[in-house]
Amino acid sequence: MDETILAIAKNELKHGGPHVHFLAFIFFNLLGILLFHFVFRFLIVILVKITHIKEKTWKSTFRFMPTLVGMLAGSRMAKDFLNVPWFIKELMENHFRSLLLITVTFFIAHLSSSLIKARMTRRESESSSMSILTTVIDLAIYMAGFLIILSSYGISISPLLTALGAGGLASALALQDTLSNLFSGITTIVSRQVHMGDYISLSSGESGRVVDMNWRNTTLRTSTGNMIIVPNKSIAASIITNYEQPQAECTIAIPLTITYGNDLEAVERVTLRVARSILDRSQYGVKGFMPAVRFDKMGEYGITLKVVLRIRNIVDETTIRHQFIKEIIRVYQQEGIELLVRHD
Repeated sequence: MDETILAIAKNELKHGGPHVHFLAFIFFNLLGILLFHFVFRFLIVILVKITHIKEKTWKSTFRFMPTLVGMLAGSRMAKDFLNVPWFIKELMENHFRSLLLITVTFFIAHLSSSLIKARMTRRESESSSMSILTTVIDLAIYMAGFLIILSSYGISISPLLTALGAGGLASALALQDTLSNLFSGITTIVSRQVHMGDYISLSSGESGRVVDMNWRNTTLRTSTGNMIIVPNKSIAASIITNYEQPQAECTIAIPLTITYGNDLEAVERVTLRVARSILDRSQYGVKGFMPAVRFDKMGEYGITLKVVLRIRNIVDETTIRHQFIKEIIRVYQQEGIELLVRHD
């Protein structure tokens, strides 16, 4: 009885009406999509373990892939299994070819974007993206894929390329400012003098951490959490101080002024002790760094000295200064060391 029902079902699928074939086509596609969602989920887990690349990167690379590959498999199964007229089979073959080209185009675009983000993002913890490069590359790959699809159907792409060339020239003349920002941003990124996550300061006074660079502007996040939007051409024309290169650690000097009545040997000894204590206890200081005390100049009322400390990142400067000043004043008071009182 079961074999008879199965034979009837197979015969209905092969020789049934259009509605049966359409439902079967939809079923095969849904089955393929469901199957490949599990396959790609398992594949991502394996790739994360083998390559040590973040799961987020692989998910971005395979975005839309389970659906597209599932539809490819479902379309191929439907074409081979269903008994449909030749012109329907030809339509299904064209559908399969177009879907294959779309799948390859999306995969190459996503793979390129993921590689660029991995290469250009300075720290893996940064969630920002180099949207300018990824957008330009994605558009170029999508355009190439679209032209290949047209060519596969026998459509001449020469007139289209000619029209794009003429239109591109007209657009370049009309959008000079926009294109200037675009190419300035690409030049800045390709030169690799500024990475995502770098803390930079411009000669015009703006400073902050780079969180995005799109086709028009660069976004900086200040230490207070505000956003500064700077046109890309201003970035390219500005003198930039990058506090993250060649490394994020940097040295700062904290000035102090003491009166002439102090014992300089005692001042140096006590100050170094406090400096070492701060660097060892603070999460912002570089442990193991040997601080220094340098007597700078003799003024009318006192002697100026500078305490040299090393911190993990420039954004930590205000915190380490705060901690050091609180501690040095407390210890100076205990040791009887007099700081200069301002004379108006």
